[in-house]
This record gives sequence, structure tokens and C-alpha cells, in this order.
Amino acid sequence: MQATILIIDDEKKLNDLLSRIIGLEGFKVVQAFTGKEGIKLLEQEDVLVVLSDVKLPDVNGVDLVKTIKAKKPYVEVINLTAYGTINDGVQSIKNGAFNYIVKGDDNDKILPLLSQAVEKAQLQQNAFNADKKISDKFNFGQIIGQSQPITDAVNLARKVAATDTTVLLLGETGTGKEVFASAIHYESQRRQMPFVAINCSSFTGDLLESELFGYKAGAFTGAVKDKKGLLEEAHHGSIFLDEIGEMSLDLQAKLLRVLESKTFIKLGDTQTTRVNIRIMAATNRDLQKEAEEGKFRLDLFYRLSVFTISLPSLNERKGDIELLAKFYLKQFADKAGKAVKVTDEFLSLLNKHQWKGNIRELKNIIERAVILADNVLTPATLPPQFNINIDSSSLDLQSIEKQHISKVLAYTKGNKTETARLLGIGLTTLYRKIDEYGL
Repeated sequence: MQATILIIDDEKKLNDLLSRIIGLEGFKVVQAFTGKEGIKLLEQEDVLVVLSDVKLPDVNGVDLVKTIKAKKPYVEVINLTAYGTINDGVQSIKNGAFNYIVKGDDNDKILPLLSQAVEKAQLQQNAFNADKKISDKFNFGQIIGQSQPITDAVNLARKVAATDTTVLLLGETGTGKEVFASAIHYESQRRQMPFVAINCSSFTGDLLESELFGYKAGAFTGAVKDKKGLLEEAHHGSIFLDEIGEMSLDLQAKLLRVLESKTFIKLGDTQTTRVNIRIMAATNRDLQKEAEEGKFRLDLFYRLSVFTISLPSLNERKGDIELLAKFYLKQFADKAGKAVKVTDEFLSLLNKHQWKGNIRELKNIIERAVILADNVLTPATLPPQFNINIDSSSLDLQSIEKQHISKVLAYTKGNKTETARLLGIGLTTLYRKIDEYGL
């Protein structure tokens, strides 16, 4: 694919001459004669490198570098000038230019520089596009729903995303707190830096401390080498602390220091480590009440709750259930290579259900139903807690179990670990069942 070069120069003869020379090297060339025209073409064309005169009729070419980089960070700019000055050259490079050359004196440098700039820009464009794909996958577009409660929550999250403020996400289990946290990160200025998430309830106090803060070799038995903690891994990015209410009071004091000074001391270290991070936290508990009862540090609660977003339960946004169900149906049907439809009776039962596990529960139920269904999701593919009256007089338990395990194995393409996970049984139990039923 031809690389596109944009030339911005109000001297038409020089612009035409450069265009012919560069065109003969196999590049596609587009021409502009003012800064305004150049920016318009930059937005319309897949430009990789800009050759821009410094003295343009409507703008200084050195200042134009900033505008170009703001619009397309991966594009490289080479400033051309008839009268080079040291100050302009220094400022051009500071603004992000690839190089600054003098017309006439440096003509023999243009083509080699152009090739180098194209090569660098292509690498940067690939990285930029990869980052954009990740951002598109994890931004607010991933939050499914049109009901007022979820719309209000998204609007609040969008507003805080543009800032660097600490965020506390409140809501029942399975309401999508980590999804919101990642969306806030990927819509923020930190989007190209790490997003690190940890569930505080998954670790004991000492283990959580070492995971968060890291340690020096020799800090404790088994610490044979230095380890970076997650706070350090998230440097310049964001860290999400799920189930923050499970954190011990001692560890809360250390987290408070991070919030206040952006510094901490690793286990076994005597020096402080400085980090630039945004902290987001989540809980399904009433932290304010627990803080007032002395079960959670009140000062930490105030620091965490600078901006609080309450996420609605699925029972509060039942108008979104059909939308969510169809979204997950497509996702799991595509994964299984099936063409699966859904009946009105199935959707009606979803709407009547009381969702204790919220979106996570709905997602699991749809995945299970897709596994069981041949080509239609019917009430028969729902789990027993939906209290569906099915005539099972002709079906013995072993036959049902054998059929169910067989379908899940087919869905996972024989992956035993994934099959055991979906069935909610141990891997050893699964192997025993496979042997028992001759699967």
C-alpha cells in the first residue's frame, strides 16, 4: 500500500517540484497551500508524513506541528524553511517534528529523511490502531442498555472520565462495576497506559499487601527476588480496587498514603516509591455506615468517594433485559457456531425473574441456554430456579445428565477444564462422569 505524503507550501512551483520528486519514489502525494487546507486534507486522507513550510500565509509551520500531532499522533512532520534559525529548529523538534531542514541547503536530505519518517510513522500507526481497537472494546460502547438508570450512570461516568478524580463505584454483585471502571480509564487521558484490576476479597491481608505494593528480595521467606506491585505496574495508568470493603484497616492506612502523596514503601524496602496513578474502587457494601461503625477508615472513605457512581441492579432496569439477552445470545451463538433464535416465552420468563446476580447471572444463563439449545432458546433451556413446568416423567436423571455433559463438551470442543467450569463441577468429577457415561 502506498504511503501518503502531504506537502504544505504556498510556493506553488516548489510544491509541484517536491510532489513530482516524491511521487517518482512511489509515494502518493497530496498538496495544500495553506495550513487550513493542510489540516482539512490530513483529516480526509490517510497521511503518514507531512512536509510543511514554516512560513505559511495563515499559520506558522512550527506551531502547525502541534495541531497535526494533536489530530493524528502517529503522523510525522518535517518542517521546511528558507531561512533556518536555531530557535525555530529547537521549537519545531519540541513540538514533535521529525526534523527541521533548510530549503536548498538540505535538498539531498529530503528523500532519505522522508523514508525514515514513513517507516517510523507506519510503526506508530500500527500501535495507534491497536490501542484504538482496545479502547473501542473497553470504552462506554460496551455498556449495553437504554433505560434511564443505566443512562444516568453512564452520563456521570463520561463526565468524570475526562478528569483525574478518584471514583467510587457502588452496586450489587454483577452490576458491571469493573466494566464501568475500564470504560472510565479507556475514555480518559490515561487510555494508552495500563489499566490494572484486582479483587481485594481474593487475597489474605499479607498477600494483598505484597500484590499491591510489591517487595524487595529477602523481605520474607520465599522472597528470592524483587517484585513490582500492581500499584507500580499501573504507573501513569489506572488501578481498580474491587471489593475495597474487604481490605484490612492496616492496609487501608497504607492506601490512604498513596492517595495523599502518590508514594508508598515496598515490603522490605527503606526507600519510597513514587507512582502517578488514578485510583478507582468498588464495593457492594455500605462503606459510609461501616466507616461510622469503625469497620472502615472514615478518612479513606472520604478520599475514595470524591466522585461516587451508583450502578442500578438488573431488577431496576428490566427494560434492558431483552437487549442484554440478545447481545449475549449473539456472542455465545457465534462462539458455538450456531444459528440460534429466542422465543417470546423465554424472554418473558427472563423479565419475570428476580436477578440476584444481575448481569453476570443473566450472561451465565444465556451461555447455558445456548449450549443446551439446538436452534431456539425455549423455556426448557432455562435452569430449574425459573420454576418451569416440564414433563420429565419419561426422562431419568442419568439420561438428562449424560445429554447435558455431552452438549457442554461439544460446545467447548472437548476442552475438559472449560467444560468443568461451565458445569460447576471439579475436573476429577467430570472425568469420572465421562468414563461412567462412555462419552
